[in-house]
Amino acid sequence: MKIKKEYFLGLVMLIVVVLLVGGIYTFRKIRARDSLIAQIKELSPRDIPPRTIEDLREAIRLYEELIEQHVRDAAQTGVYWKLLAARLQDRGLYHEALEALERAVYYTPEDAYVHYQRGVSAGIVAKSSFATAEGGADAQEYFTLSEKSYLRAIELDEDYSRPRYGIGILYVFELNRPQDAIPHLLRYLELTRNDVDAMFVLARAYYMVNNYREALDMYERIITISRDAAKRIEAENNRQTILDSYYG
Repeated sequence: MKIKKEYFLGLVMLIVVVLLVGGIYTFRKIRARDSLIAQIKELSPRDIPPRTIEDLREAIRLYEELIEQHVRDAAQTGVYWKLLAARLQDRGLYHEALEALERAVYYTPEDAYVHYQRGVSAGIVAKSSFATAEGGADAQEYFTLSEKSYLRAIELDEDYSRPRYGIGILYVFELNRPQDAIPHLLRYLELTRNDVDAMFVLARAYYMVNNYREALDMYERIITISRDAAKRIEAENNRQTILDSYYG
């Protein structure tokens, strides 16, 4: 008799638990349904829950229009951040421009131009007094960000020349990695042909890795094609320095 009583009590408890769980599930289901109905009602032209297939189709169409509007708004927001960054750069406010570019990247993550400009701003911020304070730890972080930004821009658009020149400058003059700069500068000159400034940077990179023959060839190319007398003189002086030091 005692066993039957315990069995009966256990069964009652099980039923109570099942009912409670079922009640909670039903309550949540009703709440979710009511929430969905309320959302659909807001989209309904007549401000009532749609009751027919045509009403549902109309609600879906309105909802899709809202989604498309949101997409357009997000894209436009990215453009605004990009424009703001350009204005800040024009005024020399590169730290503020970098913050704006971070937002632009958030909205337009596959825009190679935004990543390139972030590389430019980060490189300049790295050299500022703000970044180089307290031992230069911040400077290294910004140089790393600059490198990653240039590389991302190149990854997104392999024929975009400016980030290749930017990362060449970064590797040669800031990070002391001329061997990494050379392929980017070569590709840049393939895309832009006769950029004398880039040739000077490439010649310097060759010199830094002890490739004097290529450095001489690059200076000779500058002397041949440059219309700027000062640059021709500079190239001739650099060329002569190499000849005197290593071939004299």
